[in-house]
Amino acid sequence: MRDRRRTHTDDTMMTPAEAQTYCTTLTKKSGSNFYYSFLFLPKARREAMYTVYAFCKEVDNAVDEPPPGSHPQEELARWRRELAAAYDGTPTFPVTVSLARHVRELSIPQAYFEELIKGVEMDLTTTRYATFDQLSLYCYRVASVVGLICLHVFGTTSPRAQDYAVNLGMAFQLTNILRDLGNDAECGRVYVPQEDLARFAYREEDLLHRRYKPEFTEFMRFEVGRAKEFYAKAARALNSLPRAERRALTVAEIMRGVYSRILHRIEQSGYRVLGDRVTLTPSHRLAVAAGVWLRSRLPSSTP
Repeated sequence: MRDRRRTHTDDTMMTPAEAQTYCTTLTKKSGSNFYYSFLFLPKARREAMYTVYAFCKEVDNAVDEPPPGSHPQEELARWRRELAAAYDGTPTFPVTVSLARHVRELSIPQAYFEELIKGVEMDLTTTRYATFDQLSLYCYRVASVVGLICLHVFGTTSPRAQDYAVNLGMAFQLTNILRDLGNDAECGRVYVPQEDLARFAYREEDLLHRRYKPEFTEFMRFEVGRAKEFYAKAARALNSLPRAERRALTVAEIMRGVYSRILHRIEQSGYRVLGDRVTLTPSHRLAVAAGVWLRSRLPSSTP
């Protein structure tokens, strides 16, 4: 008898295979920068990444796009229950039906997903961060923890690999924050530290009205520099790893290539992030992915 589970949205039943298809389809339709990097993984690991991405996406949507008539806090409570059910072997949502298999096979700690939900929950209670230390906790929960989850998918979880994942997650999230600065402010969220705005005398009122001023340029130069520091820390951690571990992290390096180019474009544009979103075309992202993958296959003098 086939094992079937109810979907998140209705009373129909879903097999683990159908649940995997659900996660794969969701990821493909998202248009995410991450999708192109997943293509370079072996099938089993690629399916695990599709499922992890789908979990992150749906938990995020619980806050940003909750179902009609529901409250984001209630939705997050449902996801907490479903996460526990996935680890107990009794999931009912499509994503958690698929997740249950992968977390079991890859030994992914439940605590990582719990931290992710806490990070998403911060968007319900916090719209401003006074200091970078406060923002760092948010970035760790919504981005670095995802990197730690991915290490289990990639097959390397050494302390130095974890250092790489944490710093790269910080770099990615800071890049996202700078790229989406104008749109987030319009939605009532200002992630950049208030202490930084004050330091460069750039008023939040100017940000909300999307005003480019000399103070904004100096502020953005500082913020971009900070993000670059985390990319550099991740690179140093990567270079300290044995070749086999570095190759296992090729997909993460593809993402580093994509996101660091977005940061570079922000810089090249003169920090014009208060209007149109800075992006890379699909062909550019695929070219970055192919280039990183090919370089990872070249002979190296480092063992």
